[in-house]
Amino acid sequence: MIYIGVTGWGDHDSLYPGQISPRDKLKEYSGHFPIVEVDSAFYAIQPQRNVEKWVNETPESFQFIVKAYQGMTGHMRGEIPFQNKQEMFMAFKESLKPYIIKNKLAMVLFQFPPWFHCVRENVEYLRWCKHEMGEIPCALEFRNQTWFAARFRSNTLDFMKNEKWIHSICDEPQSGEGSIPTVLDTLDLNKVLVRFHGRNTHGWQKRNAENWRDVRYLYHYNQQELSEWAANLSQIEAKSKDVYVLFNNNSGGDAADNAKEMIGMLEIEYEGLAPRQLDLF
Repeated sequence: MIYIGVTGWGDHDSLYPGQISPRDKLKEYSGHFPIVEVDSAFYAIQPQRNVEKWVNETPESFQFIVKAYQGMTGHMRGEIPFQNKQEMFMAFKESLKPYIIKNKLAMVLFQFPPWFHCVRENVEYLRWCKHEMGEIPCALEFRNQTWFAARFRSNTLDFMKNEKWIHSICDEPQSGEGSIPTVLDTLDLNKVLVRFHGRNTHGWQKRNAENWRDVRYLYHYNQQELSEWAANLSQIEAKSKDVYVLFNNNSGGDAADNAKEMIGMLEIEYEGLAPRQLDLF
């Protein structure tokens, strides 16, 4: 099955009618899509009361992809706000319990930064991370091209498969070392993740600019691009039972619309979505 959604639920204006309260947006969102990425978990380990609210207000079949906390993936500048890494991982795993109890955790996404190169030290850290996460399903996404350089690519894929990482396949600008190519290998028979970051090469390179968040994911996929990816997703589905697809191209509000276009192209009809506000009148 192919499950399609977007990253976060707060900034997709085309989904929400009228003056909907921010606290009601997830309920409305879950009437449109069956999955979502919890990107707020990257910025702060979420208290269980937040997670309990989210799992309780979404349909039984709804699934969450939770982004790993920035201290766990090396994005954080300075010291982590924990005594040690083990304590940080423990706190993060505790925050996942409400998802797990309700069977709503699709996976945790470990997205590593552009400065996380393919070197032995980082390979060992990935192995340590996977060990700390135990049986919790975890996806791995790189932002440094060295992992898929010709001399490392095969070893990277073998390592991910042996360590039971779910592959996060990316569509993103090809912009030097700080981006990765689209690698369609699934690695896992049960789950694979596909993330659409857009193809705004200029915005992708403006990481240190003051407004980089406003332009980095500024991109609208056209019909030809979506059609090509619809074929790719069908091929991926033949190799992996569940394909989770997230559109992250939302600097200009395009993610939700592109996600809906892809659902239409693939002629998917999801059952068990929440009722929408517009459907109540």
